[in-house]
Amino acid sequence: MSASMWYILSFSNHIVGKASPIMSTRPQLSAVLLALVLAGSMSALAVPPPEAILEPCPHPKGYVCYRAPSGIAIDGDLKDAAWASAAWTDAFVDIEGDKKPKPRFRTRVKMLWDDDALYIAAELEEPHVWGTLTEHDSVIYRDNDFEVFIDPDGDNHLYGELELNALNTTWDLLLTKPYKDSGRPINAWEISDLKTAVKIDGTLNDPRDTDRGWTLEIKWPWKGLKELVETAAFPIPPKDGDQWRINFSRVEWDMEVANGKYRKVEGRSEHNWVWSPQGVIDMHRPERWGHLQFTTAKPGTVAFKPDPDWAIRDALHRGYYAERQFLKDKGRYTANVADLGLKLPPGGSLKVETTRTGFEMWWADGKTGNPRYTIKHTGRITK
Repeated sequence: MSASMWYILSFSNHIVGKASPIMSTRPQLSAVLLALVLAGSMSALAVPPPEAILEPCPHPKGYVCYRAPSGIAIDGDLKDAAWASAAWTDAFVDIEGDKKPKPRFRTRVKMLWDDDALYIAAELEEPHVWGTLTEHDSVIYRDNDFEVFIDPDGDNHLYGELELNALNTTWDLLLTKPYKDSGRPINAWEISDLKTAVKIDGTLNDPRDTDRGWTLEIKWPWKGLKELVETAAFPIPPKDGDQWRINFSRVEWDMEVANGKYRKVEGRSEHNWVWSPQGVIDMHRPERWGHLQFTTAKPGTVAFKPDPDWAIRDALHRGYYAERQFLKDKGRYTANVADLGLKLPPGGSLKVETTRTGFEMWWADGKTGNPRYTIKHTGRITK
């Protein structure tokens, strides 16, 4: 969350022994609705650099998620036999990708699923494990944290975010749409029947020794994930071969020791390390998240299948950003695709219709002329 519009909103201002688990079980959906209205200054982060608009974006990373062969106890310890059947993701990279240095500590993730839930395990190398926040729905990224972003139907709207620190303090948010599209976070949203746990390999908040890191487990029930789709026809639990959009972030602060305690190095911003690079310092670009592919096959027997429509979806997203840039420069949207200067894939054409306050853009199939995908000025993409 730190790599997001919360900066604009300006949210600022018990000891756990060696290898001890910290567990949490969460209640059902809260009835209270808290929407934070975002300032107009969001437009400063609304458009990526011009080169990121014109050039095609590489396919995000993908992960094949197998069914859990046995039960998983949510205790933060990854020694359950089920986890042995799941592969680790690639190590996390900087949120901006290869143009930035590699993270100095390794972070990686595993995932499994069953009839009840999606399971996530993470391993974070950390020589100095610390945490301060103990109240649920605190602004967790003020501590070092681990974050999950998930959009089951991949339309860029109505997605969930979960953050937790080494104390297993959680913050869950429902986003109606990204901040750049005037989205509002519903802070009172509670993930139904969520379970999380943390296990520390070392000591917490003790700078006298060197730790090895911390591991965590998350059980995110399908009941809660159903709240992230707008149609009952969308299959949850997923079917064999279904793909969702997901990404993970780790916030890491530079620390120093003063008077026997950890403190952040003054004047330094946080590091943002992610699974699938965003290209910009903003996790709230769902179109850049990785692909989570579900399968019922035997573990280790299925290869990830890249999205065959990725080039089309990417062209529409770049067209969306190009229209926002055109609006910023000219004070209006354009219906002339040539004005956008995009590099487009073969096999079809980009079409645009504009109104006084918005636009609708679609990819027309090269053979039939029919729309394949459509994106609107709100950023929502549909097939």
